[in-house]
Amino acid sequence: MNEHDSLVDRFEAQRPHLRAVAFRMLGSTSEAEDAVQETWMRLTRTDRADVANLGGWLRTVVSNVCLDMLRARRARREELVGEQVPDRSSPVDRDAPEREAVLVDEVGRALLVVLDALTPAERVAFVLHETLAVPFAEIAPIVGRSSVAAKKLASRARRKVRGTPSVGGAELAEHRRLVEAFLAAARSGDVTGVVAVLAPDVVRVADRAALSAGRATEVSGARAVAEEIAGFGRNARFAEPALVNGAVGLVVAPRGRLLLALAITVDGNKIARYELIGDPARLRTLELAVLDT
Repeated sequence: MNEHDSLVDRFEAQRPHLRAVAFRMLGSTSEAEDAVQETWMRLTRTDRADVANLGGWLRTVVSNVCLDMLRARRARREELVGEQVPDRSSPVDRDAPEREAVLVDEVGRALLVVLDALTPAERVAFVLHETLAVPFAEIAPIVGRSSVAAKKLASRARRKVRGTPSVGGAELAEHRRLVEAFLAAARSGDVTGVVAVLAPDVVRVADRAALSAGRATEVSGARAVAEEIAGFGRNARFAEPALVNGAVGLVVAPRGRLLLALAITVDGNKIARYELIGDPARLRTLELAVLDT
């Protein structure tokens, strides 16, 4: 085996890990593949005598590539303020949707949504430290900060990801139980199960962007709200509990990209009200965070 073939084999052994790291940083399989390919190209242009630890070197390089891509993405979004931001998916790889679905389930839809709200440097620092336990001394040169500053960056990202619940632990756990029961019933189309967690006079409100044509912006009464759940049920498989403005709610995120949020109000041990939010401007103002597992 020649030197090039040996290098290819060693890189391919690292590819699944690099792809997983890049996906957590970018939230897109197509962009993750691009980042991994760019990492390979940089490796081929590097004197391998300078690479003492190939795995660590590759992780550092793919992190740098992802950071550059995140910064470029943010710049594009700022340029497109008021316009529709194009989808990050690519139609070229026919296996990408299935692979992306697996990665989304592994990472978590709510986490991907919340990570998307972090600054590029916060996201890279959080992923490296929280999911890979990379020391801050190694993160610092990637994000262009001192070790102390990198630690503060990751700490700030952690606070944003976890959020601040508006209720205490026991009450939060009960609200989560209700919301998870609501979601499970919605996914299965179980009207009786939905009614069981709703207050008799529950109200469902929604902005127009969250509704299909012909649906009312407000529906009241447990039976009426439960019976329309079939309409939401199509999206329920893409939903996951999350903190929405400090309360337990739901984010609906196909392929890990926020489409809808449900702001849920619990009164006693029942859901008294929920709001479907789909307007992009409103979604951007929500404080979203991941529920502790």
